[in-house]
Amino acid sequence: MLQIKSFTFNPFAENTFVVYDESKEALIIDPGCYEKQEKGELFDFISKNGLTPVKLLNTHCHIDHVLGNAFIKSTYDIPLWYHQEEEAILKAVSSYAPNYGFAQYQESKADHYIREGEYIKFGNSQLLSLWVPGHSPGHLVFYHQESATCIGGDALFKGSIGRTDLPGGHHETLIKAIREKLFALPDEVVVYPGHGPKTTIGEEKETNPFVGKTASS
Repeated sequence: MLQIKSFTFNPFAENTFVVYDESKEALIIDPGCYEKQEKGELFDFISKNGLTPVKLLNTHCHIDHVLGNAFIKSTYDIPLWYHQEEEAILKAVSSYAPNYGFAQYQESKADHYIREGEYIKFGNSQLLSLWVPGHSPGHLVFYHQESATCIGGDALFKGSIGRTDLPGGHHETLIKAIREKLFALPDEVVVYPGHGPKTTIGEEKETNPFVGKTASS
C-alpha cells in the first residue's frame, strides 16, 4: 500500500514528499530542506520508519524544490532523476541562490533523465511519469494508478495553476498540458501539489478558475 508523507520546507513553503510502500523502499521527491532543522526532520522520519530511500526525484528544478538535493544524495547515496529539459534550470540555481539568502546552497547533477511515460520503480510499486510543461520546460508529474494519487509539483494547485513568468515558463503550454495530461486522469485522483493543500482532479475540473469549466480559455 502506497504511503505519502509530506513536509513543508523553506521560505517558499514548498512541499517535500517521501513516498513508500510495505517494502520500506522510498522515493524522496522535491527535497526543499535547507536549514539544519529541516534536514533533521526529514532524516528522522525516514530513520524512525525504517525506510530505505532508493531514488531522488525532482518534478522540476526551481530553487525551492532542489535546495536539499545535495544533502539527500550524499546522505543516502542515491541517484537524482529529473527530465532533461530541466538541466539548464537546475544549473542556474547556484547563480541566484545567494540572492534569496541561500548562500550555502550546494549543486547537484542528474544521474538519470526521466522520459515521459517512464515507470519509476521502487519496492512493490511504480509511478508513471507524465510530462506537464509550462511552469518549467521539463516539469513532470508522478502518478500512482492503484492508489489514485499523484505528486503534482507546481503544475496544478487547489484553485490555481503554476506561475509561468519564470524562465522557461509558458502560460498556454501549461493550460494545454493540464487539460490534456492531468484532466485525462480519473476525477478521484488526489493531487499532492508543490505548495498548499491537496486537491482532486475532479474538483479542479469543476472549479479551477484557470482551467476548469468556468475558465475563459
